[in-house]
This record gives sequence, C-alpha cells and structure tokens, in this order.
Amino acid sequence: MRLPLNQRIAILLHEGTAGNQGKTGLAILRYSEAPIVAVIDRDCAGKSLSALTGIKRDVPIVESVAASLEYQPQVLVIGIAPKGGAVPDDYWHEIKDALQAGMSLVNGLHTPLATMPELNALLKPGQIIWDVRKEPPNLGVAGGLARTLPCRRVLTVGTDMAIGKMSTSLELHWAAKRRGWRSKFLATGQTGVMLEGDGIPLDAVRVDFAAGAVEQMLMRYGKNYDIVHVEGQGSLLHPGSTATLPLIRGSQPTQLILVHKVGQTHIRNHPHVPIPPLPEVIRLYETVASAAGAFAPVPVVGIALNTAHLDEAAAKDAIAQTTKETGLPCTDVVRFDANFLLNAVMKS
Repeated sequence: MRLPLNQRIAILLHEGTAGNQGKTGLAILRYSEAPIVAVIDRDCAGKSLSALTGIKRDVPIVESVAASLEYQPQVLVIGIAPKGGAVPDDYWHEIKDALQAGMSLVNGLHTPLATMPELNALLKPGQIIWDVRKEPPNLGVAGGLARTLPCRRVLTVGTDMAIGKMSTSLELHWAAKRRGWRSKFLATGQTGVMLEGDGIPLDAVRVDFAAGAVEQMLMRYGKNYDIVHVEGQGSLLHPGSTATLPLIRGSQPTQLILVHKVGQTHIRNHPHVPIPPLPEVIRLYETVASAAGAFAPVPVVGIALNTAHLDEAAAKDAIAQTTKETGLPCTDVVRFDANFLLNAVMKS
C-alpha cells in the first residue's frame, strides 16, 4: 500500500509541527504527491505551515479532527514518531472522531490499531486501518548476497536518529531519475513505506531477520536498476539503535553518505554520548562496513548536512567548514539539491 493519491488527507500532528516528534508528518508534507487538506495541531492552529517548517505547501493548521472536517478529509495519517512508537493518550479521541466521521486511518506507530475491536466497530464499508509497521512474511537470515548485484547501492548513515537520512536518499533518487538513470528508493521506515508504497518497516522486524529483510528487498529490486538508494535508519553512535548494522550487512553498500546536523555535539536526549569529530565517524562507518576485510571496502563519499536551523549564509559557511574538516564533498541536499553528492557517488 501507499498513501492514496486520489483521497484527501489530514495529518494528525499534535505537538509535532514545531516539535521533535513530527518527523513522519513533516516528511509527508514535504514529499508526498497526495492531496493534503489539513494539519491537525492544537498548539499551532491558525499559524502558517510554511513559516513554521519552511515547507512550501499551503495547508491550513487546525486544532482538532472535528475542525478539519470542513476540508472534507477522507484519510487521517498519524504524523508523529515518538520515542517507543506508542499512541499518546490524548490521540485516542482524535482517532475515534476520525473513524466516526468516515475517515480511513494510516498508522505508522508500533501500537497495532487494525486489530482493536473498539476501533473496528467504528468502521463503515470502504474504511480501512493500515498499520504500516508490520513484519514482512517469509523472511530468512542474510547471506551477503547483495554484494553480487551489479547496481550501485547507496546507503545513508548518520550521526544520530531523525536528522535527514530519508530526505537525503529521496533527494539523491530524484536527482538520479532527472538524469535519466534507472533509480529506485528503497524505504526502510514507516514514512518511506507510506510514500513509496513498498519497502520494509525495519524496526518492526525481529532482529535475527533484520539483515535478511534488507537483503530480500535488495535482491528483489537490485537487478532492475542502475542505482538504488537505501534509506538509512538510526546511528552506530546511538545507544538505542539496532537498525544501522542490519542495513549495512543486508544491503552490502557500494557507497555511504554520512548525514549530520550542523552544530550537534551529542546524541539528542543522551547528553552523555558525544558525537566524535566527523573524520572519526567516517572511519567508524568504513571500518564497520568492511568488517576488517570480511566484506568489500565501502567508502563514505560525501556528507549531507542538515542546515535547516541556519540562515543561508551560515549554512554555506558550515558546508565549507565541513568540507575542509573531512576532505569530502558536502552540501545540504534539501536546501541546495543533491547533484553535488550524486556526482561524488558516480565518481567512486
């Protein structure tokens, strides 16, 4: 499944539009082709979406599902990605209001909703609940098979979670398609799956089969494309991240792009975990990817900087400084486009 392109969508984003939990909803606003008619966020109701987020999309922000009904939404998307992936207590009445109003529901959280009797009792013919985070069937253990594929396999890796790995992979993918290349974005998280219509929600896969799920996806698509862009997850630096290593092993990448938020010195919400200098992080990822020679060398070929919190002049200064620090091509792919980093991928 994917977000329907022929139905009007409202995004439930309480405390997410201007906060730290709105990753899913903001990405859908930035990248989805679906008709989005309302954002629901009581803290930001009446404010400008563009002014708050920089996303050039003219969508009203309203205070509740009830207030969104004047825009006639047909689907409600839960747009937050909170720690642990549970439905916040104050979301339940909004979800029920949407179902009672005849809307279908897209749920990217870990809490399964499609099997809840009290929610199913509210469904009318034609309404559905799509729980995106479900483990794919028929998974096996990885065997390093993706290394046999002829395509370039570009994996985004990061210094932290939620800093722009998906956006970087999407921007690289679109830049490649504009050049006429056979390119495929491989989604590995709930938001990417909603946007692309296929992929795997990796954090819903049992750890024994995580690398196998990635490998299965690569083997399904890799022979049909010149280049695949594998959406990164987590970080090797994060104490709670379990997704990055299975992505590396399952995809057997040919190149890595390191994603970093300018000025971030420690893992968010973990001030006791510092982010080392970027040359050290690059060395870490290249060492882990090659596993001391068990696998082929995998270079970090460029740096994607997240400069969203800076003005343009400061962003350009940060890019220049990072280029000097690492000796690698560097840019903000959302702000300045991805062609510069795509060139680095193709030269390596």
